[in-house]
Amino acid sequence: MLLLVALGIVFSSTVVTTERAANSNHKPPAQLLNYSRISLPPEHVPYFLYNNKRVAKQCRLDPLCPFKDALLDVSACWGYEKNCDPGKRFGYPVCTKADSGWARSLEAAQELFWKQADFGYVKERLSELKTLCKASKPGHSSLRCSSHTRFCKATNLYLDLQKPRRSHERYKEDFIQKGEIGGFCRLNKRALACVETGEGVNMYHHFCDFVNLYISQHINNSFSTDINIVMWDTSFYSYGDLFSETWKAFSEYDIIHLKTYDSKRVCFKDAFFSLLPRMRYGLFYNTPLISDCYSEGMFRAFSQHVLHRLNILHHGPKEGRVRVTLLARSTEYRRILNQVELVNALKTVPLLEVSVVDYKYKDVPFLEQLRITHNSDIFIGMHGAGLTHLLFLPDWAVIFELYNCQDESCYRDLARLRGIRYVTWQKMDKVLPQDKGHHPTLGDHPKFTNYSFDVGEFMRLVLEAADYVTHHPKWQRRAPHDEL
Repeated sequence: MLLLVALGIVFSSTVVTTERAANSNHKPPAQLLNYSRISLPPEHVPYFLYNNKRVAKQCRLDPLCPFKDALLDVSACWGYEKNCDPGKRFGYPVCTKADSGWARSLEAAQELFWKQADFGYVKERLSELKTLCKASKPGHSSLRCSSHTRFCKATNLYLDLQKPRRSHERYKEDFIQKGEIGGFCRLNKRALACVETGEGVNMYHHFCDFVNLYISQHINNSFSTDINIVMWDTSFYSYGDLFSETWKAFSEYDIIHLKTYDSKRVCFKDAFFSLLPRMRYGLFYNTPLISDCYSEGMFRAFSQHVLHRLNILHHGPKEGRVRVTLLARSTEYRRILNQVELVNALKTVPLLEVSVVDYKYKDVPFLEQLRITHNSDIFIGMHGAGLTHLLFLPDWAVIFELYNCQDESCYRDLARLRGIRYVTWQKMDKVLPQDKGHHPTLGDHPKFTNYSFDVGEFMRLVLEAADYVTHHPKWQRRAPHDEL
């Protein structure tokens, strides 16, 4: 979905929709910086200060600044900054070999993956930004966009919805007509000539929105939650969202449906149009990725950012135990037919602490789902949107896609983006699909079939995953000393 993020005050010709300060003719006194509003994971603070020199300067002068330790690392940078030392980047991809169809060397493969799916993607978008409409005077409008208008930033943008053309279509392309959106600025026709013009119930699709909103914040260098997010929905339906708690990681306020402004003429003082989640060469959804590479960069930062903002705590590895979470499905298809047998086999291994969860929204609130996932070392499930939880596993974790339903790249690639270990079933002769006669209308398509799995092969894969976890340096650093 398209998100319009209003960074400043939003005014309407009939009402002031989001003004939060009382009108006054007197200039307010200078305010001290409110450090509590810089709500970032501690690991991210040095990078924030690198890109916000004014804040860093005030922090140095202020004896009460809580970020003194972060100031010690003055060269920490995400990687997309102009003067960023490559050795100081937040992260950089690891490649095990170079695919000759993509790159000729490991170094070239790493750099390509960094541009495809790490903070190099932000750097590419920043380098593309062009002014399409320039303000002639202070207070006039402006518009800057990256190539293909993937990301746009505007000032003093008006939106005229006095005569909205709403229908059943959620993303109608001709909803806005000529003269209904714009501003007062000088159009750069040459630059414009070079520009070619999710759903809230499926976790995989919806987190495309959240990931791209986070990346857009990097492009805009703005991480404040004192913003309004407008859902660009052209229908007259209400907005439904099973993961609505996640918006609190980005804004203090409720999401605004576009129809809120119907019959009004609205001005956005500062705004940006977020990266679209489903676009050619976009991120997360249908991202073209070079093979044999993975990263602990941008998607790891996204995970940390969301977990910090939502106050999802990690309790560290348990003494002498590897926490295994098996995601059950209460749906009609893609169920594990011998689930009880597999779970009983897991429970015979003293090393493993086994939990079975069914992430039904009505039974398990989404924040509780995140808490369970974030405190899992091995996460097992059938192909489905629930595996998107792998984004919030700890760095040493293993995601075990028990059966990928012939969609081989989906969660394997998402695991590569996140930088965690991915395992799937290999010996297909040890997978037993349900008798075709149980669903004659759907035939034997793998996405509409239930399966039984060989217990011995299942345990072999889980124990290999447990061995990987316990030998991971980050797991060992976090684990109690008497267990090592």
